[in-house]
Amino acid sequence: MSTTGYNESLLDHEAREADKPAARRRARRRPEPFTVASHIVVTLFGLFCLIPLWMIIAGSFTDETVLARQGYSLFPNPFSLAAYELLFSGQSLLNGYVASLFITLVGTILSVSSTASLAWVIARRLPWISRPLTVFAYVPMLFHGGLVPLYLLVTQVLSLSNSWFAVILPILLAPFLVFITVSFFRQLPEEILDAARIDGAGELRIFFQIVLPLSKPILAVLGLFYAVTYWNEWFMALLFVSDPDKYPLQLILQNLIANVTNATSLPGATAAQAAAPVYQLRFAMTVLTVGPILLAYPFAQRFFVKGITLGATKG
Repeated sequence: MSTTGYNESLLDHEAREADKPAARRRARRRPEPFTVASHIVVTLFGLFCLIPLWMIIAGSFTDETVLARQGYSLFPNPFSLAAYELLFSGQSLLNGYVASLFITLVGTILSVSSTASLAWVIARRLPWISRPLTVFAYVPMLFHGGLVPLYLLVTQVLSLSNSWFAVILPILLAPFLVFITVSFFRQLPEEILDAARIDGAGELRIFFQIVLPLSKPILAVLGLFYAVTYWNEWFMALLFVSDPDKYPLQLILQNLIANVTNATSLPGATAAQAAAPVYQLRFAMTVLTVGPILLAYPFAQRFFVKGITLGATKG
């Protein structure tokens, strides 16, 4: 073969080899039918979830007469701030936000700390202590003492009447979340823990400096679950909190809706009471209640699925 022919063959071979990555990239760019269908289904499902939320937000800004006559709509027409002006007219709503934030922040910190500590002791399978704590955590999943013993315990024994801790302590531990955390802790590499013990680290140092940094996914899941529970809690406040200045947000709005609804339905209701924006007020109440806790999801979303799956795959 001549030198010219050899060079041409070599150039053709190099050109074909250079075209292969480009062909692979073009093949990768072609979306598969299943991928396209999955994106379409997920997008439609997301819209299906977002449209009702948007209609609630739009309803909170829609005039009461239009809501009573025409019902829901995607856009507020005519635009009205009557419900929000009524809600923010006094100091009670601000006090409710302060109470709900305190209950949610302090309760979440205490609950996550207690759950992680209890789950770690159970996960270590320590003699004479892990099994009794397992029973201690498991029994409340099957039996409940009842409302009357709970009320007597909080008011008479603990003397927590009219205190925000009366809302926090009764729901401090969730047994289901304890066992989810136990499953997660048991999947941590034993080699790392053994190496720390060989280096002279104690159990507390191992827990705070090794276990907790490796457990960010499950801690984020715990924080999200507990934060939502504390933010939405109103029944414990109804039982144990009597000072209106200490009412959490949910209890304030519940009482407000009940009072406005009852006032407008009375035979001798005044013109101002009869014109109260009942429907609009309900939508505004939902927006103000759901909005703040909804902001917590983006921060914990990347840990949420990982923490749930890792904590639930093995016992």
